[in-house]
Amino acid sequence: MSVFTHVEFSELNLWLQDLHFSEAIGNLVELKGIAAGITNTNYFVTTELNGQKNRFVLTIFEKNAFAELPYFVQLMTHLALHHILCPTPITNKNGIALVEIQGKPALLVSCLKGSDIEQPTAEQCAQVGRVLAEVHLASQSFTQISKNQRGLDWRIATAKQLIDKLSAEDQQLLTEELAFQARLDLTNLPRGVIHGDLFRDNVLFDGEQLGGFIDFYYACEDILAYDVAIAVNDWCMTDDGKFEEPRLNAFMIAYTAVRPFNDIEQHAWRGLLRIAALRFWLSRLYDWHFPQVGELTHAKDPEHFKKMLTNYINAH
Repeated sequence: MSVFTHVEFSELNLWLQDLHFSEAIGNLVELKGIAAGITNTNYFVTTELNGQKNRFVLTIFEKNAFAELPYFVQLMTHLALHHILCPTPITNKNGIALVEIQGKPALLVSCLKGSDIEQPTAEQCAQVGRVLAEVHLASQSFTQISKNQRGLDWRIATAKQLIDKLSAEDQQLLTEELAFQARLDLTNLPRGVIHGDLFRDNVLFDGEQLGGFIDFYYACEDILAYDVAIAVNDWCMTDDGKFEEPRLNAFMIAYTAVRPFNDIEQHAWRGLLRIAALRFWLSRLYDWHFPQVGELTHAKDPEHFKKMLTNYINAH
């Protein structure tokens, strides 16, 4: 989402023509870097075809190899075919969507209407909850499998990289929480495709109407209720790391109206919230201590998720 790979207008114009994308979307008229996020390079791409301007998003993958990416392309195509509001991969005249730019994998997708919001209302949380449940149901017929690369093994390995950079208090918190989570029995929870990163900056609203979900590049096969925990930890949380009940209730009522939680999910819920909080505390700590150099980068403060995790622990 930040700009790590710089692309000139003339370079992209030739790229679109050489790969025959321009035959489907028209001629390039504007290229603008997107200054948000911390993982991939993104540009807004505006083209003109038969007098009509169209907008797309170009993603250049900074960490993923080509072999890792067809899953995400196929998932977005699958969800779009099931009427989920999400980016649709654009193929060239040869039917190819995933291509190369400056030696890196690149993908052009449709640009959804709207923008992300900073202060969601309960009604907006309800819309997100409902569509997330629809994603979980629609993806049940998606046959591709991708393991969660940021599961327990990743949390343990990342903690080892970070432990010496933390205060004694944070070291104790991290060590004890990893031990707690390793003891959780999550084997019988319903699983399927999860978005894995459904924060406010990955959902667009066009006024009060949900425009769609974006950034599916952490999507994988995992526990469905864990995906809900990741989302509510952002959408329904106050600055002091505690739930705002009206937003949480709206989100959960809307989600469970489409895909109800079973008894096992309800029992595991508090533990899943803690796993979600720890996962993002660790990833933000890692980005904070091991930043990647880019033109437009924003390492997010890890303290918010530390505070959230501590609140969960103290609530027990």
